[in-house]
Amino acid sequence: MASLDDITKEIVTSVDGALGCAVVDLGSGLLLSVSHNVPYFTQTYLEAVAAAAVDMFRGRNVQAVESLLSNQRGITIEKTIHEMQMTTANTFHFMTLVPEKPDSLVVLITSKKTNLGMGWASVRKNLPAITPLVP
Repeated sequence: MASLDDITKEIVTSVDGALGCAVVDLGSGLLLSVSHNVPYFTQTYLEAVAAAAVDMFRGRNVQAVESLLSNQRGITIEKTIHEMQMTTANTFHFMTLVPEKPDSLVVLITSKKTNLGMGWASVRKNLPAITPLVP
C-alpha cells in the first residue's frame, strides 16, 4: 500500500507544471504529507501555506458567515467549503476536502501553464487512495 508521501509525490510528478502537493489537517493545521520540487519551499513556507489553507476553509471569517447563515436559516451550517481553486500571479492552487475525512485537505500548487482540468483530474483521481491513509 502506498503512503501519503508516495501519493503526493505521484501527483507532483504526474501533473505538468506541478510545484507541490500536500495533505493538511484542517483541525491542527499540520502537514500530514508534502512533496515538492521547489528549493525555496522551506518548512516555514510550507507551514504558512497550510495555515492559509486552514484559514480559507475553517477560519474565523468563514465560521462567522456560517454562524450568520445558521441563525438566518434556523439550522446548523458548518464546514460549508468543500473545494476551492485559487489563482495567483504565477500559480494555480487546487484544494479539496478528502472524502469521508472532512478535516483533511489536499492542496496541489502548479504553475499557470498547467491545464486546469488536468490539475483537478489528478487530485480527484488520487482521493480514493488518500482517504484511508488520513486520520
